Amino acid sequence: MKPIEYLKLQAKNLHRDFKTQTSSFNQELRRNDYNYDPKFFKFDLLVNDFNIDEEKFTLMNAQHIIAKLCGLEKWTDFTNASPAKIELSILLYTNMDKLEVRDWDEYVLRIETENEVKLDDEFKLQIFEEGFLEWQQDVFYDDYRLSKD
Repeated sequence: MKPIEYLKLQAKNLHRDFKTQTSSFNQELRRNDYNYDPKFFKFDLLVNDFNIDEEKFTLMNAQHIIAKLCGLEKWTDFTNASPAKIELSILLYTNMDKLEVRDWDEYVLRIETENEVKLDDEFKLQIFEEGFLEWQQDVFYDDYRLSKD
């Protein structure tokens, strides 16, 4: 499966999880409470971390969240991304239990600032593949996925 097809599938799965939504009215809070029976993602965790609008969550919103989990600002960033950027995005996504995108971005920014350079996508990918995760081996994060692919 091509990387972009894999990510499209992840977005569709995230949207499928949203469609398991049931709601009930909470009299105390005077608002709807939403529950999910997800198969792919920890949807409740994503709702909180990404401020998901539980009343109108679309496939486009799901794509946006997947892009964020891949280290991109928005889904359309995949359109012009280099092959190295796409590969790095997949690695960030599939290793979300070992690092957060924010930590990776800070690491790259520190290298660029200290060396007064701008790293290209190929070099970022090389850094990641050659040891970034090894330096993170004792760090674990909540994985938004219910199971790893």
